[in-house]
Amino acid sequence: MKHIEPDDLGHIYAPPTPRAVAKQLTRIDRHAAHFIGLSPFCVLATAGPDGSVDASPRGGNPGFARIENETRLLMPDRPGNNRIDSFRNVLSGRGYVQLIFFVPGLDETLRVGGEAGLTVDADVLASMIEFGKPPRAVLDVAVREVYFHCGKALMRSRLWSPEARVARSVQPSISEVIHDQTGHGPPESQAELEARFSTRL
Repeated sequence: MKHIEPDDLGHIYAPPTPRAVAKQLTRIDRHAAHFIGLSPFCVLATAGPDGSVDASPRGGNPGFARIENETRLLMPDRPGNNRIDSFRNVLSGRGYVQLIFFVPGLDETLRVGGEAGLTVDADVLASMIEFGKPPRAVLDVAVREVYFHCGKALMRSRLWSPEARVARSVQPSISEVIHDQTGHGPPESQAELEARFSTRL
C-alpha cells in the first residue's frame, strides 16, 4: 500500500472555506457554553512525552464540565480503572488537551482545546459533588480553541438513530471480554456489572 506525503494533501483536498477557518474561536462563546451545558459526555485526548496519544471517554450529568469563564473549563474526574493515562500525559510536560463534546440527539459536536493542569483544591472538589461524592481530581483547562464540527460524521453513522442501535446481548460484558483476554478477575455478566457499577459511579 502506497502512503501519501504531506505535499500530496493539496492535490486530494480543496482548501478549507473561509467560514471553516473563521469558525475557530479562542474562547467559549454563548453557543459553545450552551452546548457544553447540555452535554453529558465527551472524549478527552492527550499526548504523552513519547508522542503516544490517549483518548478516553468522560461523562456525567449534563453540564458536568463546568465553565468558569470564557477561557477556563473545569472537568471532574470520576472513578475509573485508575490507569490515569490522560493525567500522566497532562503532567508529563505535554499538557495540551483536546475535548470533543457530544449531546444526545444532536449531530453536531464541539471541540475545545487548551493547556491543562490538575487540581485537588478542596474547595473546587467540594463544589463539584455528583453522584453523592466529590471528584478525585479536576482537570483545569485554559481554553485556546473552540469550534463546532458539522454533523456529517454522526449523520453518516446514524449514531442517535433508534434503528441503528444494537441489542446489548450481541456483545459480551466488558468484564467477560477482559477475563477472556487476560484471565484476570471474575467474568461478571452484564447484569452483575451494572449492579456493581450502580454504587460506584
